[in-house]
Amino acid sequence: QVQLVESGGGLVQPGGSLRLSCAASGSISRINAMGWYRQAPGKQREAVASIISGGNTNYADSVKGRVTISRDNAKNRVYLQMNSLKPEDTAVYYCNLVNYEGGYTRDYWGQGTQVTVSS
Repeated sequence: QVQLVESGGGLVQPGGSLRLSCAASGSISRINAMGWYRQAPGKQREAVASIISGGNTNYADSVKGRVTISRDNAKNRVYLQMNSLKPEDTAVYYCNLVNYEGGYTRDYWGQGTQVTVSS
């Protein structure tokens, strides 16, 4: 089992910045992928950014150039630095970990943290 706990959400004005953190604990495979998803009211959950244990990253087109994902493998933490925030970035942000267990992958999710971009 793996547990994910997010922190760092809040209310920010347009153009502002936030840094989300996610701490993972439990039986984490050496090779894994961590990432962030978001879900706005009335919309489906969408991928924001991901990073594998080797460091390769991937970003949604809507956040490229404004968002940076990073991780600390020693601490099993993943971060999402968000700059130049827009009202359309308002959503609940979820941390995700794809774990390798017995030859299969298994997804784990955090409880979510609210990000509100508003003046």
